This record gives sequence, structure tokens and C-alpha cells, in this order.
Amino acid sequence: MSAMNGMNISASGMTAQRLRMDIISQNIANVNTTRDENGNPYKRKAVIFAEKDMTPFGEVLMKTAGNVGSGVKVTKIVEDNKAMRKVYDPSHPDADEEGYVTYPNVNIVQEMTDLIDATRSYEANVTAFNATKNMALKGLEVGK
Repeated sequence: MSAMNGMNISASGMTAQRLRMDIISQNIANVNTTRDENGNPYKRKAVIFAEKDMTPFGEVLMKTAGNVGSGVKVTKIVEDNKAMRKVYDPSHPDADEEGYVTYPNVNIVQEMTDLIDATRSYEANVTAFNATKNMALKGLEVGK
């Protein structure tokens, strides 16, 4: 595996985790959104990751020769279909005929835990990227 390949893998991880942090931030920002543009309560979103495809023959050959992985990509962003929270508040403008307001299925504790996980994953990718970069720089200094 070349140094550039290692840096590309780390960079793809950083990009994926950055998008995950953006989606988590969107979930936190909409924790009390009872009506979106369609008139429905906000639904929690989650990011789905997958390994990047390795289609060229050279990459398939390298993979069989022991090169593992080619990075990560976001395949899709899905809405969570867990039950929404119902809170009794007859004075709220979005209350139904029984006086209940439907709030998003966003759990702040879960979102903050996911945010810490995404941040740590991003930091791990930065560390791997810098280590690969430093190894490549030391390799260039060998001839001096």
C-alpha cells in the first residue's frame, strides 16, 4: 500500500465522519421541531457507511495481494422510524384534537454520544493521516 493510498483512506474517513457530525447537528437543532415544510414533525436522520468500491483490475489485484480496504463512503442518509414523542400541551399550535403535540424522535443523550463517537473517529483518521504523511517525509529524508 502506498503512502498516498493510506492518506486517501484516512481522508475518506474524515469526510464521512464530518458528514455524520453535520447530520447529528441537524438532529440536535431540530429536537423541538413539530412541523417541517410538509406539516409533519421532524424525523431523526442517520448516516449509512459502506466500503468504497474497488472496481479497477489493479486494485482488485492489490486487494488479493494483501492490501486491505479502500476507504469509506456514505451510501445514504435514512430517516429513523422510531415512535415519536407525544406530549400533552393543548395550548401548543400543533396540538391535535386531544391536546397532544407530536415531537421528533430525537434523543439528545444518544445524539451527544454519537457526536462524541464521530469526533473520536475523525480524530483517529487525522492521526493516521499525519502518521502516514510523516512516514512518507522520513522516507524522503533517507537519501540525505
